[in-house]
Amino acid sequence: MNPERLTETVLVTGASSGIGLELARCFAADGSRLVLVARNTSALEQLAGKLRGDFKIEATVLTADLSQPETPEKIVSELKGRGIVVDVLVNNAGFGAHGIFSELPIQRQLEMIQVNVAALTELTGLFLPGMVERHRGGVLNVASVAGFVPGPGMAVYYASKAFVLSFTEALAEELAGTGVEVMVLCPGPTETNFGRVAHNNDNARLVRVASMSAKEVALHGHRAFRGGHVVAVSGWRNRLLVLLIRLMPRLLVRRITKKFNGF
Repeated sequence: MNPERLTETVLVTGASSGIGLELARCFAADGSRLVLVARNTSALEQLAGKLRGDFKIEATVLTADLSQPETPEKIVSELKGRGIVVDVLVNNAGFGAHGIFSELPIQRQLEMIQVNVAALTELTGLFLPGMVERHRGGVLNVASVAGFVPGPGMAVYYASKAFVLSFTEALAEELAGTGVEVMVLCPGPTETNFGRVAHNNDNARLVRVASMSAKEVALHGHRAFRGGHVVAVSGWRNRLLVLLIRLMPRLLVRRITKKFNGF
């Protein structure tokens, strides 16, 4: 284990379940201190207790709703008040909504942009200058293979992940040589509660295709982040899919994705 990681503090958003929970376990296994952020206080407290017991690390729980625009500033203020400096930011929180854009509640779509794009961007902007100044640290953003394609049937979700992918790659290039690592993890269909939150219908292939487990995705993402990668697509099938997408006409990509999403 790298001795530096014993003093490293890692903040994970969306840490109460799924990929966020498993990423928290990966960093806890490194000996890192953790700040666990999500809306579900009881789930966070349970996770924090488990990680403290299993890995003998410090874990701080912050209950926060990233769909509220003021939340990122509140998180930073709370941590400053506690004297906690974040070395690694894991922007995992996010959700989707399944359906035709014009038929979905616009407020839900705007909340999705707030969580998936605005909060991620603001948290990165608030924590990154300190990392650059210290010449160490990192940002791990969780996007999706959805970020590589337009997504009829989940238009805003796919677009939000395209932003995360592009934003992260650009940041990584800007920060080359600064000592700050930046990476984007792009899972495919994963066994989490994402489908329930997105209200996927039974026709959507997303709920029927073979999925990786959240643990498998997190382990791959954690290894890639520690290895200095910029883009990590989890699973060989997903990597093959991304390659094929680059070779296919955009019209065909749109139509295949629309069918995949059940429309």
